[in-house]
Amino acid sequence: MTAAGRPHDAAGDDVLVLSQVSVRIDGRAILDAVDLRFARGSLTALVGPNGAGKSTLLAVAAGDLVPAAGGVRLAGADLSDWKARALARERGVLPQDHAVRFAFSVREVVAMGRLPHPPQPAQDARIVDDALAAADIVHLADRDVQTLSGGEASRTAFARVLAQTTPVLLLDEPTAALDLQHQESVLRTARRLADEGACVIVVLHDLNLAAGHADRIVMLQDGRVAADGSPREVLTRSTIERVYRQPVLVLEHPTRGVPLVVSDDPRD
Repeated sequence: MTAAGRPHDAAGDDVLVLSQVSVRIDGRAILDAVDLRFARGSLTALVGPNGAGKSTLLAVAAGDLVPAAGGVRLAGADLSDWKARALARERGVLPQDHAVRFAFSVREVVAMGRLPHPPQPAQDARIVDDALAAADIVHLADRDVQTLSGGEASRTAFARVLAQTTPVLLLDEPTAALDLQHQESVLRTARRLADEGACVIVVLHDLNLAAGHADRIVMLQDGRVAADGSPREVLTRSTIERVYRQPVLVLEHPTRGVPLVVSDDPRD
């Protein structure tokens, strides 16, 4: 452990490792002996039906939920070895529930992302401005967060995570409340951060968003990994129909060169 509370980094590209992770609630396996490794410079989409274990996996990876069995290593050290402030400088987390119930301005909420870092007023202000711009909320900077729409609040929470400037980002359904333009914008930003060297893990329900932006998709089913690979490897008709129990067609996107998934329910 360093004096700042950050464990020494490990060699190699794998910055986050889950080993035999299991989570049980009321006797039911929410996650069942999951082994996953996540590398720097990658954007991984976690997909799967409702109740598959996606958000639970993200909570375990963040250190917000202690598994019943197995462990998690971040930058070469067990999560339990990290001090809270150092952990907040290493991984940023966007949870599903990001409501703010106090009368802070949007800028103040985004600036909270800088709290784990030593104060540097000029640099902090620049980083907050960049995060506001990346989330397309500059025009909302002085608004009370309690007056925002769901999509505006979601983008504010995303900007806070961007302002945290961590090498690992864990995003739980960041596009859920967003319109089409901002869904694409958020994932383009996540893609850019991965291309710049970050490890980004994002929970998504939209398989086409995952195909368009992720270089890796992990598909979960009943707490286990049902498929893991590139979008083309994972998003096959047989895999999707087996996991989702929904007839689909998998086509070629006409401009992106990635799989395009459409429902194949027959009309009456």
